[in-house]
Amino acid sequence: MTTDHQVAFFLKELETGDTWRRAAAAKGLGKLGDIEHAAVLTRAAADPAPEVREGAAVGLGRLGVHAAGAKVLPALMDDDDPWVRRQASLASLRLGLRDREVVDAYGRLLSDPDHHLRINALDGLWELGVPGDVPALLRLLGDPHPDVWGRARAVVSLCKADPDVEAELVRTARWGADAARVPALWMLPDRHIDPLLPSLVRDLAGGPSSEVRCAVAFRLAHVDRPQARDALFTALAAERDPRVATELLSQLARSGDDRLLEPASRWLGDERAGPSAAAALASVGGKAAARLLRARLTDPATPAPTLAAAATAYGDLGRWDAVWLLLPLLDHAAPEVYEGALRGLDALADTGFRPWERAAVARALVPRLGAHSNLVGVAERVLTGLAEALPGLRQLVDDTPSPLVRATALSLLDPHLATDADTPHDLPLFARHLDDADASVRQAAARGIANRTDSTPS
Repeated sequence: MTTDHQVAFFLKELETGDTWRRAAAAKGLGKLGDIEHAAVLTRAAADPAPEVREGAAVGLGRLGVHAAGAKVLPALMDDDDPWVRRQASLASLRLGLRDREVVDAYGRLLSDPDHHLRINALDGLWELGVPGDVPALLRLLGDPHPDVWGRARAVVSLCKADPDVEAELVRTARWGADAARVPALWMLPDRHIDPLLPSLVRDLAGGPSSEVRCAVAFRLAHVDRPQARDALFTALAAERDPRVATELLSQLARSGDDRLLEPASRWLGDERAGPSAAAALASVGGKAAARLLRARLTDPATPAPTLAAAATAYGDLGRWDAVWLLLPLLDHAAPEVYEGALRGLDALADTGFRPWERAAVARALVPRLGAHSNLVGVAERVLTGLAEALPGLRQLVDDTPSPLVRATALSLLDPHLATDADTPHDLPLFARHLDDADASVRQAAARGIANRTDSTPS
């Protein structure tokens, strides 16, 4: 059957066919028809059967006649049938319609119970660069569907210079539903925080959900005013929700304020807030903070997340016994504790290990260099410059199956970093790996040879 015969068949079906055949004919006509058939699809858009109206919407989108689409599709986007609304919105996107009626229709679809239609409306508004129904748009910041709220936030960001959008963002941040208030608070321009400060301080003291209070804490932490800082400490002292306490401790940890000591010690035993409390204690420093962290490091009942954070914090404090408390944690069953201990050792390495600590660190860490591939770089920093690690690294180069560990071990054997009595004999070791299958190993071997040559007296 030729195209002309198919088009004729579709036209006949639209006149005499049953519901499903008329719907199929409308879709087919949109695919094979021409501009002259736009009027036929426009009439089909008024068919009493929703299946046919849906087919007409699809057909109009395929036909590509903007004038016909602009005339019919906005009305179909208000159809009682959700499938008609969905296809009409998709057709308008396909045609790239920009008329005021289309924008208004998108705005109404922002409140549609079908989340697919809310997505289509947001996609249309994004393409047009307009907000549509501003209050409805801002409500979608708290939509339960990620594909909806993600697009809503993108459209709000795109239209943030619109005075109506900005005003509604302020209103939502202050009085909106909790689910929408949180992203609104995050997105609110800094210039609006100061006028809202009294209400935000009241919210922080209690009332809204923990999610809202966390968002308020985040915004207040970035307000450079004593009133805001004092409100955060007051709230932390009275807080009973671990989630909010975690946010408050995290935001205040950068201050190093002595007022953190008491609430941090109180939350240190909480499974959720403990890690943030440990980091806060490290920022305060001093004997009291060290004593509290040491107690957690030596308590077998300490939860792994808190133990990991306490290990890193204790390394940051640089206490005299830190190395001896952290090294045993490298054998902990929880990978996060290994990481916390390693990062604590990394902090200690910044100031240099004491002579009696160096060999112990090397013995503990060289065999574990490849324990966690994402932490090899951290382990490399800890071992850099430790001559005590060189014998183990030489053996590791030839024994490890990991190209990453081989490359790292060769890099650490570089004579520019550390040397020992066997360093002059490392040339064959580097040379053997010049034809390694892994490019990073070959590069490390080549650097080692080049730097050895540079270091050799002429």
